[in-house]
Amino acid sequence: MTTHQIDELSLDPSGPVLITGGYGTVGAEIARILATDTPTLLTGRNPDRGKAFAAEIGAKVRAWDLADPGPFRAGVRAVISSVNDPEDRVLHAAATGGVPYVDITRWTGRLQRAVTVAALLRPTAPVLLSSAWMGGVSSLVAATLAEELGGAERVEIAVRWDMADRAGADSVEFMDRLGVAFEVVDGGRRRLASPMTETRTVRIGGTPLRVARIDTPEQFTLPLTLGTTTAATRIGFSSPAATRALLALRGTGFFRWAGGERWAPVRRALLHSPGDGGTARLRVDVTHRGRTRTATVTDPLGQHHLTAVGAVVGLRRVLGTDGSPAPRGLVFPEQHPDPARAVELLVGHGVAIAFDEDDSVGTGQDRAGTRAAA
Repeated sequence: MTTHQIDELSLDPSGPVLITGGYGTVGAEIARILATDTPTLLTGRNPDRGKAFAAEIGAKVRAWDLADPGPFRAGVRAVISSVNDPEDRVLHAAATGGVPYVDITRWTGRLQRAVTVAALLRPTAPVLLSSAWMGGVSSLVAATLAEELGGAERVEIAVRWDMADRAGADSVEFMDRLGVAFEVVDGGRRRLASPMTETRTVRIGGTPLRVARIDTPEQFTLPLTLGTTTAATRIGFSSPAATRALLALRGTGFFRWAGGERWAPVRRALLHSPGDGGTARLRVDVTHRGRTRTATVTDPLGQHHLTAVGAVVGLRRVLGTDGSPAPRGLVFPEQHPDPARAVELLVGHGVAIAFDEDDSVGTGQDRAGTRAAA
């Protein structure tokens, strides 16, 4: 499929920020955050579904169905891709049009392909592939701790998935990856890991949680960017019964033999949540030369909000409005020249980040209390 070659995005510094999937669960949250000071253009398969929301926040809405070969053209200031782009149409149009681009929706395999596409296109405008957990939040926090320690030999990330939270369909597509082994770097060596294995119990926000390996992009990027010799991301669920059930299903081989389209509704129903809201939590541990620093991230507004905040921080990065010059070409979130400042932006949007008692990030003053205040 080569329909992306007829899509055209052109740079208009006074134009809107285009959000693909802009009235979906995460896209709408991004649009709400930006609505106070940034014109936005929301796109999706059925713009009629987004008209009322667009009118509410003062945005524009247009159709751009990435599965439809019809061309899309617009002049925009930047693009946030908050919906899966299986044929790289949005990436291609933004890169060739010189439009700053942020992507928060790719699993590792698709991110690796996007790296190749971007390398071939040689974009001059920033291309931020920010699909690390929660819109790159996990990587930003890891980079902040690594900067304070002077390196990051080992990065361990533990995620608490709140079963009561709202989650869009794209957010749980990793369920389709639970039967697929993935490459990790462990002790400086590459090996294959299986999803929902290598379990351990960690404390997140004072509560013990059983977590197991999942395939996430930061496990691919952190060894390349921070020189991490071990990078591991694990997930557990607010319902211990759900964690036990998934581990049991993995033991039966369910995610291998039920990997086809026929079983897709069953797989996704296991985690797709139509709930009213929950609390997002994750823990990041970074170790360098025998010293370990820990940060616990909490967003009381939920996983979709935390992902949206990560996307907005990414937007400020590619526009150069976060206090640092905008990058050129392909970058990952942990390559921020001032990750501690990016963390402060997260806090400014209501995200609590509590560092361990030896916190000395940034100016040297004790800012842990400030960051922990949601």
